[in-house]
Amino acid sequence: MKAETVARSTLITRLKVRLRDGQRAIRERFLAGGDAVRLLHERCQLVDEVLCELWNDLALPTTLALIAVGGYGRGELYPASDVDLLILLPEQADDVLTTRIEQLICVFWDVGLETGHSVRTIEQCLEEAAGDITVQTAMIEARLLIGSNHLFQGLTALIRGSLDAPAFFQSKRIQQEDRHQRFSDTPYSLEANCKEGPGGLRDLQLILWIAQAAGYGKSWKDLEHGGFITDEEEQLLATCEAFLCRLRIHLHLHAGRREDRLLFEYQTALAEQLGFTATADLRASEKLMQKYYRTAKTVTQINAIVLQNIGAALFPPPEQPPQRINERFQNAHGFLDVVHEEVFKQTPGAILEAFLLLQKHAELKGMSARTQRALWRARQLIDEDFRHNPEHRALFLQIFKQERRLLQEFRRMNQLGVLGRYLPCFGRIVGQMQHDLFHVYTVDQHILQVIRRLRRFSMEEFAHEYPLCTRLISDLGNPWLLYIAALFHDIAKGRGGDHSELGAVDAREFCKQHGLATEDTELVVWLVRQHLVMSRVAQKQDITDPGVVAQFANIVGDERHLIALYLLTVADIRGTSPKVWNAWKGQLLEQLFKATQRFLQTSDETLMTHGMIAQRQQEALRLMRFLALPEAAHEPLWNQLDTVYFLRQSAEDIAWHARALHARVETDRPVVVARLNPLGEGLEVLVYTHDQADLFVRMVGFFSRAGYSIVDAKIHTTRHGYALDTFMLLDVSSRDSDRAMISYIEHELSDRLAHQAPPDVPANGRISRQVKHFPIQTQVSIQPLVSLEADETGKFFVLTVIAADRPGLLFVIASELAGHRANLHTAKIATLGERVEDTFLISGGHLEESACRVKLETDLLQHLQV
Repeated sequence: MKAETVARSTLITRLKVRLRDGQRAIRERFLAGGDAVRLLHERCQLVDEVLCELWNDLALPTTLALIAVGGYGRGELYPASDVDLLILLPEQADDVLTTRIEQLICVFWDVGLETGHSVRTIEQCLEEAAGDITVQTAMIEARLLIGSNHLFQGLTALIRGSLDAPAFFQSKRIQQEDRHQRFSDTPYSLEANCKEGPGGLRDLQLILWIAQAAGYGKSWKDLEHGGFITDEEEQLLATCEAFLCRLRIHLHLHAGRREDRLLFEYQTALAEQLGFTATADLRASEKLMQKYYRTAKTVTQINAIVLQNIGAALFPPPEQPPQRINERFQNAHGFLDVVHEEVFKQTPGAILEAFLLLQKHAELKGMSARTQRALWRARQLIDEDFRHNPEHRALFLQIFKQERRLLQEFRRMNQLGVLGRYLPCFGRIVGQMQHDLFHVYTVDQHILQVIRRLRRFSMEEFAHEYPLCTRLISDLGNPWLLYIAALFHDIAKGRGGDHSELGAVDAREFCKQHGLATEDTELVVWLVRQHLVMSRVAQKQDITDPGVVAQFANIVGDERHLIALYLLTVADIRGTSPKVWNAWKGQLLEQLFKATQRFLQTSDETLMTHGMIAQRQQEALRLMRFLALPEAAHEPLWNQLDTVYFLRQSAEDIAWHARALHARVETDRPVVVARLNPLGEGLEVLVYTHDQADLFVRMVGFFSRAGYSIVDAKIHTTRHGYALDTFMLLDVSSRDSDRAMISYIEHELSDRLAHQAPPDVPANGRISRQVKHFPIQTQVSIQPLVSLEADETGKFFVLTVIAADRPGLLFVIASELAGHRANLHTAKIATLGERVEDTFLISGGHLEESACRVKLETDLLQHLQV
């Protein structure tokens, strides 16, 4: 027994070394030659040999069978993939056999094989397969390694005999749809999953699984022979599969584990390994990802065509003749179908007409596979002559003007390669990444997301979500002009230079070529050029300052431009990332819109200022009466406030402050009042106390420790030396407990301010991995403010900070301001994904002296560098 144990130990050691050395050699051959198929097969062969030797050594009964299933059964074993095994039994194992099988499995792990295993009889396999599509799929690819061939053949015959091909097809389609949903139904994630994501390897495998279940073959060549794909599609599928295989192999080798996500930290190394090199405008990683997205796009398109063709074979439609739409198209069982496959070659304009017909005919639920395939081939017909044809231009413009399915058809045009051929400038940004760490889509997908948002503004079912936008777009007239502006607003990304200016040139050329009226052309071009200005003003400047509003109004010019820009701005931000938009940003944009609208109607800055203050005070008094406050309750507080306070606060906030402080204007105890933000998410906090050193630093530290981020701060000092500060807070701890936090904030912050406790230092947080691999250059600037009406002495300055977001960032800024004895008046905290763009209105600290400004800038840069 001892000798047997020693012999087995020796065998395990030998096989472990053989496995390690063999895999190293396989890896080196792959890195030298890049042959993905060879690596997959050689690794399978190596593992086959090791498993069979172990099986023989343990002398398992010859009546059993060791079977490879899943990807291993298919003969494709990636560097970090599990080895999926089935130990097939002729009958239920007794205790002795069970012990031997357990020993076998332990030995597998001892030699370094990560196995996923099951031990089943044929009856148990059939039972599991009957209720589990995943088991059925694994069994389709089963491969005998060693043991009873008779038992194996019996299993495969029964499995294949029990397969219901139509049911299998339906289940796999549902499984694919569910899987795509997990990835937001797009292959264009910036950190895409090259196996499970839409357009990944799993979509290719799914086609072949269905083909095998239906008896149509097990390779792309088999599907071509069966007429399900063309020769061109077979070559495209093989090319896409080869690229995705190489990419996944490199990913496993580089990560050193099973990892299928193309994470930021891997992209640069993978790009180098795959031979991509950087240019002046694009990183090597961006080139790699563009190649990946275009590959995924091709896979997604052919996947749809092939599954539609297989579905038609498995579910033959009822015999009924197609209904003629015109001489080029027909309705075949609810799908737009070409009357013959040479339609697009004979009438190239039908390429655009196909999408227009889908918009016009509500009874059509999509395109037939034949039409999609013909369009895919016909995209090559779109050349300069095609683009300059007036009829084609008119057709393309008509697509914008339809009331239905604009987004769906633009997506289809992009998917089929038609949009990028018709607009070469769009073709250049297909699959282009945006490493700004707040866009979560490629440029082309972001543009389509913006069009999606604009379309929703005009749909009744979304009116509750966008009430102001819905009203404005209905009054605008020609909303399709906004869709054109959206199409071009980021179309020049990645060219170098100002993409807004370059995009405006492209937009002007498009409008001129497509015969837009001069006034409409001017609006579209202006929107593309200015599409960033409204969000910049709203999030970085004091929009309660009439001077800021006046400057913005001068840029806008009239209400039509203002409305169009507001709609495009909201759609642009909401189409950037779910994390970038929040109710606070919506509130800022709406405030700027309404203030500018009033200015355009008044056209006098002085009248506007006085009128705005009087209007706010009257509205605040009305609200106070509604709250049953005494008639003169506001006077003690208002007597201590200046014009700037009434300009910066809304009427609702003025009334709230008066209600909270009317009996405590001369209090010695700090007053802290918190409430749910009446306009959306988060909390609004009022702090009223004797002014004290480092007050802002204390509050920033407290809020950070409490799990809140300050998105807006209005700092005011009364005539009699009290700080009257208001903060807008958003929960960054994902507790969803704002209401429960109100009493905690009111009690704890008041107590800390009363005792002038040292500032809470925020907990240290790690820089996100995205920022580590695509760092944001920290920028600090201090510029004199010249627009604030109350700034008669020119002592106000605007501090702008751009940096990578991280916990404690605002605390560092506040501490530096305090250290330099600079007074803070307002703070606007704009977080765009991993990037912050914060703006502060400051004074004091001898900032009027340039040396002091330079010193503050330098110190901030030093402390904010990642």
